[in-house]
Formats: sequence, structure tokens, C-alpha cells
Amino acid sequence: MGNNHTHEGGCQCGRIRYQVRGTPNNTTTCHCTQCRMAAGAAFVTWSEFPAEMVTFTNERPQFYHSSDAAERGFCPSCGTTLTFCYLDGADIDISTATLDDPGVFPPQDHLWVDSKISWQPINDGLPQYPRRRGSD
Repeated sequence: MGNNHTHEGGCQCGRIRYQVRGTPNNTTTCHCTQCRMAAGAAFVTWSEFPAEMVTFTNERPQFYHSSDAAERGFCPSCGTTLTFCYLDGADIDISTATLDDPGVFPPQDHLWVDSKISWQPINDGLPQYPRRRGSD
């Protein structure tokens, strides 16, 4: 898949739709407390794209500053978790499960496993990092 290949996705109610071009820089499953709380789930899998490769086609998400360093985008109607990005970053993470075909970008690793829910096993053989990628 080259940089011209397009994938589409959106929220549960259809109010927010987006297109992403190319392939993600990485796709990772995050187990941090903030991701779990934002999605109401045991973890969230994110596909990270350069911001210029992401286009919201009908309306932009509403944003919540979840920390001093980052914001999360969600649908103001149905609440679907859609994006994560660092305020000083050039990339945007799209919640992989919101793609129309989420299987196209499988996760490559797990982050923040030191924060994962105790009853959530990780036995897929992918690399695991206690916090961010590259941590011991």
C-alpha cells in the first residue's frame, strides 16, 4: 500500500467521518489508564499517521485536553473515541477500531503494559513495553 492508498472510518453514529492516506507510522495497543478511561475499554489500538495524511470529511471531532501534553478527539453525539495527539507533535493517532476495515492495520506492539488491567492477558507474541516504545 503506497502513500496514495486511502482508508475511511468514523464514529458509531456517522457524524464524524475521516480518510487516512498511506500506511501508519506504527499501530500499537495502549494499556495506559487515560486510554482505558477515554474509551471505557481494557485497551485502545492506535494507528499513527502524519497529520497531513488525515482528513475529516464532514466535521471535526470535539477535543478534550486529557493532559498538559495531549488531546483526544471524540464524537460529541455518540462519544466514540477517535483520535489522540500530542499538542507539540506532527502526528495524529486514529483509533484503529473506528476504521471501516480495522483489520487492515494490525497492532505491532503493546505500550504501557505496567498499567494494564490485571485480568487482561497479553499472549499474542508482540513486543511489550512497560511504558513508551523503547522503554525496558
